Amino acid sequence: MRKAAIWLLAGTSILTSGTAFAQDAQTVAPVPAADEGGDDTQIVVIGRGETRQVQQLSAADIQELAAGTSPLKAIEKLPSVNFQSADPFGAYEWAERVSIRSFNQNQLGFTLDGIPLGDASYGNVNGLHISRAITSENVGEVRVSQGAGAIGTQATNNLGGTLEFFSREPSGRFGVHAEGTYGSENTVRLFGRVDTGDLGGGVKAYASYVYSDLDKWKGWGAQRTNQANGKIVAPVADGVRLVGTISYSDRRENDYQDLSLGMINRLGYDWDNISNDYALAVRIADIANNRGDTGAPVSNAAAGTVYPAPVATVDDAYFDAAGLRRDWLGSFGVEGDTGGLNFALKGYYHNNHGQGLWYTPYVPSPGAGASPISIRTTEYDMDRKGLFGHLTGKIGGNNEVTVGGWYENNAFQQARRFYALSSRTAPDRDSLDFQSDPFATQWDYDYTTDTFQYYVQDKLTFGALTLNLGWKGFSVKNRADPNTAGSLASGEIKVTDWFQPTAGFNFRIGGGAELFGGFSQVTRAFTASATTGPFATTQAGFNALLSGSTKLKPEQSDTWELGGRVRSGPFTGSLAGYYVNFRNRLLGVTTGAGIVGNPVTLQNVGDVRAIGFEATGDLRLGSGFGAFVSYSYNDSTYRDDVVNSAGTLLAATRGKTVVDAPKHLLKGELTYDMGGFNARIGANYMSKRYFTYTNDQSVEGRVVVDATLGYKFDLGGRDLEIQANATNLFDKKYISTIGTNGFGNSGDNQTLMVGAPQQFFVTLKVGF
Repeated sequence: MRKAAIWLLAGTSILTSGTAFAQDAQTVAPVPAADEGGDDTQIVVIGRGETRQVQQLSAADIQELAAGTSPLKAIEKLPSVNFQSADPFGAYEWAERVSIRSFNQNQLGFTLDGIPLGDASYGNVNGLHISRAITSENVGEVRVSQGAGAIGTQATNNLGGTLEFFSREPSGRFGVHAEGTYGSENTVRLFGRVDTGDLGGGVKAYASYVYSDLDKWKGWGAQRTNQANGKIVAPVADGVRLVGTISYSDRRENDYQDLSLGMINRLGYDWDNISNDYALAVRIADIANNRGDTGAPVSNAAAGTVYPAPVATVDDAYFDAAGLRRDWLGSFGVEGDTGGLNFALKGYYHNNHGQGLWYTPYVPSPGAGASPISIRTTEYDMDRKGLFGHLTGKIGGNNEVTVGGWYENNAFQQARRFYALSSRTAPDRDSLDFQSDPFATQWDYDYTTDTFQYYVQDKLTFGALTLNLGWKGFSVKNRADPNTAGSLASGEIKVTDWFQPTAGFNFRIGGGAELFGGFSQVTRAFTASATTGPFATTQAGFNALLSGSTKLKPEQSDTWELGGRVRSGPFTGSLAGYYVNFRNRLLGVTTGAGIVGNPVTLQNVGDVRAIGFEATGDLRLGSGFGAFVSYSYNDSTYRDDVVNSAGTLLAATRGKTVVDAPKHLLKGELTYDMGGFNARIGANYMSKRYFTYTNDQSVEGRVVVDATLGYKFDLGGRDLEIQANATNLFDKKYISTIGTNGFGNSGDNQTLMVGAPQQFFVTLKVGF
């Protein structure tokens, strides 16, 4: 396959006297799809002229959702996008999951204005979630590529699609915009933004701030966010400008408890951590110690050995858990389109400090009279800095050439520590505070990742036919150095793949219709952390990954797409089919309860084949009405059984459906916007999903409905709008996120989150 792709690219280059491509080039600013007639009333902009499957959502589409909704939740209407979370906004990070064509979020690429956001892992391994990088009110556009996506994306993990987010442009006029939201679970959210307008010479900027506080919808606890964004643009020459962005986020979330099917049936849909009853949590820990369930010594013999009903195990009811994240993200660069050249050069810096807290009954606090519970943390400290850019120019009459590159140094420290609770009668530490003064450090590592990536892209135009050719290459070196070694691995591992080809075509057949298709090949680099990747194992296990028959190979994917688009009068639609061969799948095999944090054994376990198709339609019905529908069919199966190095069968997965990969997704919306009124109702159907590799456990399909109703007042130059949102309108009880604690080979597992119930929110928006 690779030799054939090399000859294809080389031959085309000779015939056209140069390699050139700008279809996927980084642009000066988000550019809407080139659909004649404008797209202001379209719900989704379908990527006309593209050689791959791609859709775009505008800021107006995101603003119709409940205030504070994650931009990731906004894209769930798109074909093949499977998004889940346990809260109404899709922003609770432990339960936030997105997958596309059966590739999970760690196998997708994420960027904001080109700045790499990493692989969206909860543990902040190499980036941050989009909800922390920018507030939803400041998102100008979201671009989703369901296939391998643009090769110019700053990502070394996008085996599947790419999700590109773009911040809004500062307004040319001075203005103030403010929003206030109140709703279910005592939700209070306040947002304010000031646009400076033109300060002279085209210099303009904005700054915004968000405060959000709400109770969990079940159990006890809060989810709080303070977040600020700023952006400035300054023209320095004709078609050339400087651009700077800054973002600050402080997010503190009490967690919902992970559940199993057995727990839901036995304890109920609303079961959660018992954060309001410290005495009960201490009693359960004492009983577990007395029974020998935790491995800790007896802490209070008088507590006995029988759990209080309905609790049946120590893992049924934890006292509390939380995620704390504080981030700074900034960028500065130059971009332009002048003299026949399009170019950009941008530097960025990201600093993160985070802790994931769990009040663990498995490790007692030391000291006389202390609690049989302690606080276990996974701690994150990150300094990422990088530089990326591109240069595009024409060669001859029908060629454009783009070359680009990206370098990043990620200095990441991760530690597992324990903090004492000195009292058996009242918790003396707050779960929403960063903890200090630990009594033990289990492990503490410095991880360094150096990434260099380059790409060459080629766009060749022959009348109605456009050909896109190119490739990217990268070298990623990961290193782990122990501060406190514990039982985990240190050392160095590297992935280098200098040629990952892509090719595509677009052919306009007239009447607003076009055909497109393409091929892309992608390699995924390793990640460096204690909780995922090759270092999340013992030293002996890591050493075995470096050579011999157990040498670890990077995951790779080949994606083929073929489809068509049409725009005829009020209708815009697309239909695309795809075939994906996913090779060298990596699986980390764990033992024991996932939350306990036992080391994994990482190994290559074979291939996955995915085949499917996607249909999308947008119809402007007239008189202010519009309709949108998307349907996706995906058949993703494991091609091999899982065996160990001795050939012993671990899991009979050959022919089984990939976990968290529903075969059917059907989404639809009806909208109305006229005379100041706007309304929207959307339904999202998802079929059955498996949460074990052998497919012996699954969760049923469900339909969830959301709705919006708003009115904009005409006040002659001032904006006033009131908007009401309902999430899960018909109060559907369903299991939302699966795999929060990973996936097992078989049997029930405490790795599920239920969806949030019916919720209502009202937002008042004012501006001038």
